[in-house]
Amino acid sequence: MDQQPDPLSFSASAAGKTLAGKFAAGKIAGKFQATGPENLPADRRLKQGGQLFLLSLIVFFLCSILFYAIYASARRGDPQNLTLLPKGFLISTACLILISVLVHVATRTIRRERQRLTGWLLGTSAAAGILFTVMQCLTMLKMLLGPDMYTGTSRGLFGMVIVLAILHALHVLGGIIALGIVATGAFQERYDHERHWPVDFAAQYWHFLDVVWLCMLLTFWWTTGGFGF
Repeated sequence: MDQQPDPLSFSASAAGKTLAGKFAAGKIAGKFQATGPENLPADRRLKQGGQLFLLSLIVFFLCSILFYAIYASARRGDPQNLTLLPKGFLISTACLILISVLVHVATRTIRRERQRLTGWLLGTSAAAGILFTVMQCLTMLKMLLGPDMYTGTSRGLFGMVIVLAILHALHVLGGIIALGIVATGAFQERYDHERHWPVDFAAQYWHFLDVVWLCMLLTFWWTTGGFGF
């Protein structure tokens, strides 16, 4: 009888990287508080740092999803792995897509010098991010308390689903902090048509979180019983 990988050990190996970087988006955004054209060269350096940060996260999440997909594919013949996913994941996905739309609109309004509207868009995005996190926590709690976590071979698969969802949620927390910082800067008119990369970076980060979650969700759908439709 082959042993299943312990989801907790997978979580422990990834937690160090996650805890070290989950608030990095907020820290990067926090450096954009000075104003004036003299700060544009510093912005370019921070932009390069932000791009490297996103690249490292892409590699991290791709490896995590690949590890899960390999493990799940090896057990596709197990009928107990056809357990349905909770529909709460669909609600949280809708929240994430809404955030991507709002931050994308914010990158357009700031170029038109509409700082207050940009601030409201980013603030609303942060509120939607909190709603996403709450929905994810409730959904994962439902999975943890469900019978599939305690019986049969499906507990290993569902355990890894929860671990990946938690890793994503931790990075969402960093994104919420970044949105709060950049929204405050927009209300204080620290950004304009010339200096707006903090807003662009916040949008890029949330687009990244959106794509990562959609890839995760499609992988979960493919390797479990889906949502029942």
